[in-house]
Amino acid sequence: MLSRLVLVSGGARSGTRFNAVVQASRSLHSSPQSLAPVPPLPEKGGKVRHGIIPEELFQLLYPKTGVTGPYMLGTGLLLYLLSKEIYVVNHETFAAASIGAVVVYGVKKFGPQVAAFADKLNQDKVSKAQEVKDLAMTSLAQAVEDEKKEQWRAEGRPMLFDAKRNNVAMLLEINHRERLHLVTNEVKKRLDYQIEVQNLHRRMEQEHMVNWVEKNVVSSITPQQEKESIAKCITDLKMLAKATQAKARA
Repeated sequence: MLSRLVLVSGGARSGTRFNAVVQASRSLHSSPQSLAPVPPLPEKGGKVRHGIIPEELFQLLYPKTGVTGPYMLGTGLLLYLLSKEIYVVNHETFAAASIGAVVVYGVKKFGPQVAAFADKLNQDKVSKAQEVKDLAMTSLAQAVEDEKKEQWRAEGRPMLFDAKRNNVAMLLEINHRERLHLVTNEVKKRLDYQIEVQNLHRRMEQEHMVNWVEKNVVSSITPQQEKESIAKCITDLKMLAKATQAKARA
């Protein structure tokens, strides 16, 4: 019992010293938090023997103690605890052994079903997470494709602007030529109108002169001159008739 008291007191002191060291190390730790990526956690635990003893302990003791070293270490440690009365066997030991046996039996009996159920839940969560990830990747890939298409359209924008500028220039040129043609037609119509007016004036003047000359000529002919002119015409017609008959006989 005294040894157990000494162990407890020593553990309390050692715990106090450990807490003091931890606090001191924390107080002296002033470096910024590391931003390095955290390695992924393993999906499955390491190998163990007898349900609770890590395989690494056996691998660590094999080079020094051989195959039986870990077992001898565990047996010696147990005998040391019992011989020095560090651990005293009482009714709590049997209760703990009974509870441990029940726990082991439950684990052996229902462990596979519980593990399968847990794996199924985990697989469902992983499937949902993968589905969300795939959906996000699909949307991001579509966004990347849309961005590339927009960049391609942006590259062709100067050519589109050039084509629009050319179209505007052609429309301005067409409008300018249409206005020139309209002005030319209007000027031609006005010039044609002036020419027609001048031609009308000239024709009216000619008709007036002809009528005036004819009227004066007719008024200047006397009845005697008219008779002589008619007689002269009749004589000329007779001479022409005789000449025509002579040519016909010859």
